[in-house]
Amino acid sequence: MNQMSSKPVVATELPNAPDDHPKVKFGKVGVLLANLGTPDDYTYWPMRRYLGEFLSDKRVVDYSPWVWQPLLQLIILTKRPFSSGAAYKSIWNHDQGESPLLTITKAQTAKITAVMKAKYGDQIEVDFCMRYGNPSTKSKVRQMIERGCDKIVFFPLYPHYAGATSATANDQLFRALMEEKWQPSVRTIPAYFDDPGYIDALATSIETAYANIEDRPDVLVCSYHGVPKRYLMEGDPYHCQCQKTTRLLKERLGWEDSDIVTTFQSRFGPEEWLKPYTVEEVARLAEAGKKKIAVCAPAFSSDCIETLEEINEEIKESFEEAGGEQFTYIPCLNDDDAHIGALTSVIDENLKGWI
Repeated sequence: MNQMSSKPVVATELPNAPDDHPKVKFGKVGVLLANLGTPDDYTYWPMRRYLGEFLSDKRVVDYSPWVWQPLLQLIILTKRPFSSGAAYKSIWNHDQGESPLLTITKAQTAKITAVMKAKYGDQIEVDFCMRYGNPSTKSKVRQMIERGCDKIVFFPLYPHYAGATSATANDQLFRALMEEKWQPSVRTIPAYFDDPGYIDALATSIETAYANIEDRPDVLVCSYHGVPKRYLMEGDPYHCQCQKTTRLLKERLGWEDSDIVTTFQSRFGPEEWLKPYTVEEVARLAEAGKKKIAVCAPAFSSDCIETLEEINEEIKESFEEAGGEQFTYIPCLNDDDAHIGALTSVIDENLKGWI
C-alpha cells in the first residue's frame, strides 16, 4: 500500500452532529514555525512598539519591573528606536517592505510547506509566527485551530535552547492556548544544536564559502548571540550547547582546534555576559597576526539585524581597526536546501505517532 492511500481522512465537522451544532473542523496536524520577531517598519513608533514588547519580556531582561520599567519607558524607549531604526533601515528589504528576517522566514516556510505537502498531502498545515511583532503567535494558533488542526507541532527556530529564545517562544504558545475552548494537543520541538543534518548543512555552507575565498582565512569565528553569564550559572544550557556545536562542526570539517573559535555577540546592559565577546575577540585576533578571518553565526536560523548589521558592520569595523585585512561573513543557512532538509527531518521525527 502506498503512503498516500494509507492516510486517514481529515474530518471537516463532527460526525452525527445535529444540524444546529457549531461547525468544528478537526483531524489535521499543524506545524508552526516560530522566529524571534520583527518590527513592522523602521520608523520611530513601530520600532518603539517592537522594542517595548521585546525588552519587557522577563525572559529577556529579568530585572525587577520596579527598577527596569521606568528606565525602559522613560529613557531607553525614548532614544533607542532612533538608533535601532537606523540600523534596520540599512538592511531593510525595501522591495518587499519588510525586514530580511521576515522575508527569509516566509521563504523557509514555503519550502517546508512544499516538502510536507509532498509527503503527507492535506494532513499537514504549515505556518509561521513571531514571538514579538507580527504575525503573532496567538493569531497563528487561532488560524490553525480554525483550519482543523487538533494537534500542533511547535518549532522554535533556534538550534540552541535558551530561556530568552526557545523558552519564551514556548511561553507565548502556552499563553495562546489558555484562550482556546478546545485546546489542540501540542508538542514543542527541542533544540537541534547537535542534529547531524544541521551540523552537515552548517559545514557544507562553510566549505562552499571557503572554496570561493582566494586566500583561506586564518580562523573561523563562530559568533553566537550572547546571554548574561548569570544565566549559565542558573542552569541555562545555552553556553554548553554552543560549545558542542562548534566542536561537532570542527570534527565534521576535519579541522584543528586553532582553526575555529567560539565567541558571543550582542551584549546589552552592565553585567558580564558569556565570553569571549566577538567584537573584542576579532580585534585580538587581528593584533595577534590573524589578518584574515571568516565569521559565521550558527545560533541564527536566518539572517537578521544581528548578522547583517552587527557582524557585517560593527564587528567587521573592530577587526579592521585592529589591523585585520580580510573579513568574510558567511551567511546563515536561511532557506538553503540542505537547511530545509535538516529542519524537515527534525519535524518528521516529532510527527511520529501523529501521522
